[in-house]
Amino acid sequence: MSQQQHTILVVEDETSIATFVAAYLRNAGYGVRTASTAQNALVELASEPPALIVLDLNLPDGDGVELCRRIRKASDVPILMLTARDEDVDKIIGLEVGADDYMTKPFNPRELVARVKSVLRRAAPERRRGESEELRHGDLAINSGKREVYVGDEEIRLAPKEFELLWELLDHRGIVLTRDQLLERVWGYTFAGDTRTVDVHVRQIRRKLGDASPIVTVWGVGYKVASDRTPAPTA
Repeated sequence: MSQQQHTILVVEDETSIATFVAAYLRNAGYGVRTASTAQNALVELASEPPALIVLDLNLPDGDGVELCRRIRKASDVPILMLTARDEDVDKIIGLEVGADDYMTKPFNPRELVARVKSVLRRAAPERRRGESEELRHGDLAINSGKREVYVGDEEIRLAPKEFELLWELLDHRGIVLTRDQLLERVWGYTFAGDTRTVDVHVRQIRRKLGDASPIVTVWGVGYKVASDRTPAPTA
């Protein structure tokens, strides 16, 4: 799918910012739709699902975090969250409810376009088809083509980046991957050293999978999944 076929939904109540973001995205070859409220965003999402959502954290009729949570319950559409606050808790909460990435205002519009391209590239079906079909680890089964995760007969819903991170860790079981490597492999670029993004996603994966979660051991600046269900020694 070319960029021209991708439509981005920009959910932003500040007209100047929405217009600014839309202009840069259109200039990069994307189709753009806008919504100024959470309710309008849900209507737009239901009428024609976009390829990606740029979502402001602060909306006049609701919290962007809550909107992200509602979207994620029904859709795996990639979400890039915008926040005017440079607080770690905002970023972490956004990632925990399923946002794929975040940017803090004010931001460089060229960087926003670069991040949109990166998120879409990582979510592209043609990329997933090139990966192995399925990985298994104890009762856990993860299918790359269908984007499904099962523990026994129970399907577990993971956010897109949680899915990709789990796949990357299982696909390299027995090998230490640094946080920077995981950022590059899963997010497609580095977060300017903000490796806590990886930690948040690992924590979410563990919570959702429960006892079936792979044993992910912290090794210095990275993570390692044991080759089997036996805990690996701590480095």
